[in-house]
Amino acid sequence: MTPADTLRAQPGIVGEVRARFPDVPLVEQVTADGVPTLWAPATRLKELLAYLKTEAAQPFASLYDLGGIDERLRAHRAGQPDADFTVFYHLLSYERNADLRLKIALPENGAAVETITDLWPSASWYERELWDMFGIDVPGHPHLARILMPPWWEGHPLRKEAPSRGTELGPFTMPPEQFEEWQEDLRFKPEEWGLPTAEDDPTLMYLNIGPQHGATHGPLRIIVGLRDEENVHCIPDIGFHHRGAEKLSERQTWHTFIPYTDRIDYLGGVTNNLPWVLSVEKLCGIEVPERAQIIRVMLCEFFRIASHLVYYGTFAQDIGALSPVFYTFEDREQIFDAVIEPICGARMHPSWFRIGGVAEDLPNGWEQPVRDYLDYLPGRLDEYDRLIMDNRIMKARSVGVGALSMADAVEWGVTGPNLRAAGLPWDWRKQRPHSHYDWFDFDVPVGSTGDCYDRVAVHVEEMRQSLRIIRQCLDEMPDGPYKAHHPLATPPVKDPGTMHDIETLITHFLGVSWGPVVPPGEACVYTEGTKGQYSYYAISDGQNSAYRTKIRTPSFPHLQVLPLLAQGYEIADLVTILGSLDFVMGDVDR
Repeated sequence: MTPADTLRAQPGIVGEVRARFPDVPLVEQVTADGVPTLWAPATRLKELLAYLKTEAAQPFASLYDLGGIDERLRAHRAGQPDADFTVFYHLLSYERNADLRLKIALPENGAAVETITDLWPSASWYERELWDMFGIDVPGHPHLARILMPPWWEGHPLRKEAPSRGTELGPFTMPPEQFEEWQEDLRFKPEEWGLPTAEDDPTLMYLNIGPQHGATHGPLRIIVGLRDEENVHCIPDIGFHHRGAEKLSERQTWHTFIPYTDRIDYLGGVTNNLPWVLSVEKLCGIEVPERAQIIRVMLCEFFRIASHLVYYGTFAQDIGALSPVFYTFEDREQIFDAVIEPICGARMHPSWFRIGGVAEDLPNGWEQPVRDYLDYLPGRLDEYDRLIMDNRIMKARSVGVGALSMADAVEWGVTGPNLRAAGLPWDWRKQRPHSHYDWFDFDVPVGSTGDCYDRVAVHVEEMRQSLRIIRQCLDEMPDGPYKAHHPLATPPVKDPGTMHDIETLITHFLGVSWGPVVPPGEACVYTEGTKGQYSYYAISDGQNSAYRTKIRTPSFPHLQVLPLLAQGYEIADLVTILGSLDFVMGDVDR
């Protein structure tokens, strides 16, 4: 059979890859999410990835995610090559609206994969995380060092032998000599980054910003190399907010991990719950009732507005306008007071979505506060247009500053409002609608230059579009159950179930105390969160907790692009560019 015949026999990207590389032994894996998944030999990895990015028709130009899996304790691996460790590469093609997941099987001794930073510069942080968390070597990486853990950390936390509780580590002590040693470890050394020292270049000065600084919006450290006022070098240093959420998912049940997701994008509330429960529902084959899906949409859009209001006000504050942040925070408080707390019982972190639906039905009287807010906010946004967007100082500080091209945005894995500001009209609520987003009429705001002003303008218009969606939820909320009647999502009814049948009582007891036992499999479902594309790549080994969870957040790649955007601008512009990216450190460090 010729390559052309092979291509016709196996349509889609899998067939294309097999036709292009007939001599490469590729193993296809079936996953619950339906993402084409291929195992390839490590020796041919770069060749395959280079083809997919640069040669394939409608190329896979974006490296969406990269990570590792410790396979040594995994029981259910039917059809997969033998491996102690796995490295996966999740690629995305916007032209095809398609994904491809490549996997590499590695032995425990000498586990290593060649760097792909020459193909995707955004791979740098992902590969550092791979070494930091799993100890997998990445030959050729320009600076393979710890990224989330401190430089003195011993071991690799996401290996299965690493403890998952602080109580397993013993009491912490820091004698004075240890303090001095660690302080020295944290000192920035330009030569380690291939940069000139101040002695090599007397015109160069290195300035340390953070990790406690108002302009960094959280525990972020940025080392800036300045020549006069110009940024000639910029190195973000992250990890100060790392809480080990992925490790926690391995010891929490599928259900009790939900509150931990709230703390990823800690401004996004239930929008963090959504990609997690969607992935678990995909693994379990759970169909969520229509009413529950529309309730989810309404709450997600309220949290999108709440998050964007924080971004709007704090960005204005970053460039010197103090008043707007008080106004936008007041608008956000009204969302929490009038809508979120009465419905969810909590404010910033309600943890209200559930596997199969939501925690409770909407309370009596929920409609009027929602309607009141829909009438209230548009006038406020119009006022902010005059106060902020039309302000000549705002325009002088942001127009033409930190522009990001569409090609660079795609290559660096930028998603969400920042991608749309660069000119690509891509919104996962439109391109791959989940939770019945295809039922709703709304527009996708798009920028033209990708500069700081465009990024703010897209966020502003998105709030108006969220109001349109919420109004449609209000007017067309369907009747029906708020949660799926599925044994892995909902306990059996008490009467005549658990009160009369011991088997049903046992099912109830196990489901509540142990949590659901999810069938073996892998699933990753995208959502359009407040800051971009979110997903939880959840792997089940047939237990009541995840075997492995890879949390993909938008802030991680967005912050990595900062040096590209800040190059050549002045130090004051760095604050403007940083604020325009709309990130939170919980999203970055996880």
